[in-house]
Amino acid sequence: MLVDFDTLNNESRVWVYQSNRTISKEETSEIELKIKDFLISWTAHGNDLEASFIIKYGRFIIISLNESSAKATGCSIDSSVRFIQGLEEQYNINLLDKMNVSYRHGEFIAYKPLIEFKKMIKNRSISKKTIVFNNLINNKSEFLNNWEVPIEESWHSRFFN
Repeated sequence: MLVDFDTLNNESRVWVYQSNRTISKEETSEIELKIKDFLISWTAHGNDLEASFIIKYGRFIIISLNESSAKATGCSIDSSVRFIQGLEEQYNINLLDKMNVSYRHGEFIAYKPLIEFKKMIKNRSISKKTIVFNNLINNKSEFLNNWEVPIEESWHSRFFN
């Protein structure tokens, strides 16, 4: 069951899928329709799942699920991953690789492999104040408060040691 993202409670589960490239406006419109269709029919053991999504900065697909009404199961999570894999294939984008980092570079969102990101820290190309996207967040509250943060407030800070 598709609902408005703003109506989901702050404990709603969140999955963040970051793209390795900017998704065009045309692609975004198509992807939004596909996600809506998927979420409308997304179920867990026959129970409708109350879910929503947003696409941020043309780079991130955020899917959220109110688990107070019905929890995601292994099968429902598997179906969402297959759905995301289908988007990857159709749009030639990478959404599931967690070994990459997105961060703000001025007005732009940069995307780097983790190894290259670590080198940038070592070379002082970026600082503890650089804004990163913490895609390891678990719920809507964390998304709203801890997703887009300075490196020093993120798990990425450990690379400064």
